[in-house]
Amino acid sequence: MPPEKRPHILLQNNHEQRKQSMKVAFLGLGVMGYPMARHLLNAGHDVTVYNRTTAKAEKWVGEHGGSFAKTPSEAAAGAQIVFACVGNDDDLRSICTGENGAFSAMDAGAIFIDHTTASANVAREMAKVAEAKGISFMDAPVSGGQAGAENGVLTVMVGGSEEDFKITEPVMQAYAQAVTLMGPVGAGQLTKMVNQITLVSAVQGIAEGLAFAETAGLDAKKVVDVISKGAAGSWQLENRGYTMIDDKFDFGFAVDLMRKDLGICLDEARQNGARLPATALIDQYYSEVQNRGGGRWDTSALIKLVRG
Repeated sequence: MPPEKRPHILLQNNHEQRKQSMKVAFLGLGVMGYPMARHLLNAGHDVTVYNRTTAKAEKWVGEHGGSFAKTPSEAAAGAQIVFACVGNDDDLRSICTGENGAFSAMDAGAIFIDHTTASANVAREMAKVAEAKGISFMDAPVSGGQAGAENGVLTVMVGGSEEDFKITEPVMQAYAQAVTLMGPVGAGQLTKMVNQITLVSAVQGIAEGLAFAETAGLDAKKVVDVISKGAAGSWQLENRGYTMIDDKFDFGFAVDLMRKDLGICLDEARQNGARLPATALIDQYYSEVQNRGGGRWDTSALIKLVRG
């Protein structure tokens, strides 16, 4: 959208953007959204929050300040940027275009940033609806989990226009260590799919390696100490290796959520012709973890299947 259509948002440079307070809304106060909204408030922005369960929004305001709204449209009214982090495609459609949806109240020139891990198709769909209303839409899924959100060090993968990115990137820095424009709308979600595809293969490899170490009679924690310093080292190994050995899975990114994400990946692969044999197999493994009652366990619970 041309700069002249949103003088209330476009500022002179990134340095000035980092200092100036904006009126923003945050829709969805789950394990990710709750701390992300807090970081925006702490960065000096005027934050209004919305959550499907109003009591949670009231709790957030009681802890941090700001204000809450009872509907997405009420939260979005007058906001320069509206952020969202909800569950899935249907949840996103609901808060954007459903009854009392945010799009109905957003001013022309405002920007909607979706941090939900959703499909690239729904991102493009919402972008078209937004464009017809004179507003912008960006898909910006995140990586880093609950700990990354709490500590403000998320990685944000963005799909949208370069102009919108220049306006919003300094604001997203409030809760991120890296914010990268990957391409047009939909590219953020496609990049997040690559992240999840790569991640689950790494977790499966670690699970098999640690189970092998245990069966071979090695000190598995010493193995992690050693191989994490070499070519096998990774965030997953350093942050999940020891807890996998200790059989601790009551934290982190839930298996239920990963299966949702892998479903998105596999659906996209069926559309674009990409081959994901390992991902499809690991998705089945996660289904077995769910059948064992581990839907809320961390994704590193794959080691339970390898151990038998």
